[in-house]
Amino acid sequence: MTFWRNIASIAARRLDLAECAECPPGPPGQDPAFSTAVTALGAKLAKADGSADGHEFEAFSQVFHPDPASEQNIHRLYDLARQTTHGFESYAKRLAKRYRSCPQLLEDVLDGLFHIAKADGAVTQDELDYLERVAELFGLSPLAFRRLSATHLGAGADDPYVILDVPADAEDEVVRKAWKSALSDAHPDRARARGLPAEFIEVAEAKAAAINAAFSTVMRERRELGLAAAG
Repeated sequence: MTFWRNIASIAARRLDLAECAECPPGPPGQDPAFSTAVTALGAKLAKADGSADGHEFEAFSQVFHPDPASEQNIHRLYDLARQTTHGFESYAKRLAKRYRSCPQLLEDVLDGLFHIAKADGAVTQDELDYLERVAELFGLSPLAFRRLSATHLGAGADDPYVILDVPADAEDEVVRKAWKSALSDAHPDRARARGLPAEFIEVAEAKAAAINAAFSTVMRERRELGLAAAG
């Protein structure tokens, strides 16, 4: 399924009409402003690592596949936009404003941009900074960006969400429940009750400490994000 059809079906399936009352009528793929913005964002992302070659455009065509009648114009715009990253923020703001009541659609655009960033086999810090800024301008939460980043790039074994085995944008109560469950399974008292050797108890203690530390990190980050948003 092409990107255009995919986001159109998501908008139709997940969003109430009243919630999308402010969105332009019709599928996003038929909206020239949408096509222009995502083309420019994809092209400028390709330039973010200092070069823009055929790999990125091939990835762009796979994800953001326009109507055949518009393909030539889209290609021309892509070639112009990829000359520099300058101006990408204005396109992101324009898209966010136009589809502000369709956050899932904006997340899907960012999802596609991640795909383009990976096209040459590596995602540079400049590209990651670009994607994070686009997510911010789209109004997506830092936790949603973290989840998308982990989906595409993987998360380190020491990532607190990996340790707790929950998505980065899970509700606080889900995180708390996962923490309690993991801690219960790994609690050293269980190892002692089973009469396991001291070495096993030490492993259980280390695991329980890692679980507690992961939970503390997650909740601290969320408090800081909440304070930042409030400020």
